[in-house]
Amino acid sequence: MKHEMIKATVALAALCTLGACTSNYLEINSNPYEVNKGQMEAKDYAIASGLSAMFGAVVSTDVNTAQFTDCLLGGTQGGYYADANGGWTNTISKYNPTDDWTRVFMYSDKIIPQLYSNMSNVEGISDNPLVLAICKIVKVCVLNRVTDAYGPIPYSEIGSTGKIQVAYDDQAKVYSQMFDELDEAIAMLDENIGASITTTTDLVFDGTALKWCRFANSLKLRLAMRVVYTDFASSQGLTPRQLGEQAVSHQVGVMQSNDDNAQLSSMAFGKDGNPLYTACMYNTPSGSVTGGDSHAAADIICYMNGYGDPRREKYFSRAQFPGEFAPEYVGMRRGIAIPSLDNVGLLYSGVNFVNGMATPVQWMNAAEVAFLKAEAAGVFGWNMGGDAKTFYEQGVRLSFEQWGVGGVDEYLAGTSLPETYKDPNGDANSYPAQLSQIAVAWNDGAAKEEMQERIIIQKWIANFNLGNEAWADFRRTGYPHLIPAMESVVGNNSQGIRNLTLGARRMPYPADEVTNNPENYAKAVELLGGSDNMATRMWWDCNPAIK
Repeated sequence: MKHEMIKATVALAALCTLGACTSNYLEINSNPYEVNKGQMEAKDYAIASGLSAMFGAVVSTDVNTAQFTDCLLGGTQGGYYADANGGWTNTISKYNPTDDWTRVFMYSDKIIPQLYSNMSNVEGISDNPLVLAICKIVKVCVLNRVTDAYGPIPYSEIGSTGKIQVAYDDQAKVYSQMFDELDEAIAMLDENIGASITTTTDLVFDGTALKWCRFANSLKLRLAMRVVYTDFASSQGLTPRQLGEQAVSHQVGVMQSNDDNAQLSSMAFGKDGNPLYTACMYNTPSGSVTGGDSHAAADIICYMNGYGDPRREKYFSRAQFPGEFAPEYVGMRRGIAIPSLDNVGLLYSGVNFVNGMATPVQWMNAAEVAFLKAEAAGVFGWNMGGDAKTFYEQGVRLSFEQWGVGGVDEYLAGTSLPETYKDPNGDANSYPAQLSQIAVAWNDGAAKEEMQERIIIQKWIANFNLGNEAWADFRRTGYPHLIPAMESVVGNNSQGIRNLTLGARRMPYPADEVTNNPENYAKAVELLGGSDNMATRMWWDCNPAIK
């Protein structure tokens, strides 16, 4: 690295102080990350700081930001978490959220501005192809989550500061650009596959080019599956199938083992630790062992209880309802009149973090990649280098290994079904309907619809805590079947949602865009092709089986 470039300015990650999760803390287009040039004495330190800040914009290491994007949005809409703060009357789960809840992915200064300002600074001081490839991959990680929350977003016109009051791109164009940037990163890594940077510079893969390349290919496969129901063609004229097959057949391929898992080390966290852990623990009542603002959702526990899934003890804290026959694990239903956390809410199972505040933040795991290959091969006939059953069972085995639990052979042979939901607090919130007729055991004679549901259910379970990815799969495939919000709570059809089974399909744009960026906002709604509300489907949400 050339020391004459040391003087370049870099951006440092900053954590917000822990505060009330619904406070109005967003500062649009602010850039609080600039560091005085005199403070930067080493280029290596500058690059490490910039990359760390970029990593912290994926699943935000800022607790308040992560609470909105990954607990209150992705966690609930993906069927993993339930809002447990009885003081909340306006929530995403009830489809009547305030703008402060829905604008965060686009307007938080901890996401887009933090990404772009740090990326610009790192690219300005480094000519290391591994570092530059990492920047491209992380950019896709961040903005894929943003576009999948809203649809059309600013992408090509965003400058180095991350200012978003610019023109929006059609979502198909956003995806085309993301594929291009992944391909550019993969090509750079191909030429430097044996390269590395210091482990302290890279808190995701310890500076290993090969693992970043596998991750980039895995993201490419994930994105190819996301657009599988569209008529998408990349800038190179490639179809989703060709892009997915390209990723898997690449010389280093996709993630193969749990050693390849993409996760952000706890060394990147501030004093508040893992942001999802801390957000779930906000407002924990005195003496509670199950947490605070977010508890485990009834949906995932119903599936895992029915399957006798041994990962439950890793995922959830035990329920505290009294009585000899009280359930060991029971979640709270989403989209209800939330009971008092101090008296009732604390009795439901909480979200468990195996290493507490020090638990790494997961981005993508090898089990998900195996399930992607299973769906691609079995449902869509793509050449993934194997058959759907093999990949499906590999995904389950990888997840069991990741979470350190045994009994995988017995689990894979299981023929039991998800349990129905009986709320220990009373029947008002119970849901007696069977969520699924799908068991764990593979069925060689299954129709493609059954095959897809089986694969997606196990992928969903394996991806626990990756709520936004689960929500995207739910919208794309209709699976897993989730417990709908209570009609009595959302009966006003707020945000355009009239089919509670379909739930939220997107988030509305920040309200300030109407006045601060009116022409571009109007064009964005035109590109969206429907009203700017939670019921309008985005471009890739076009599965003809979902009505």
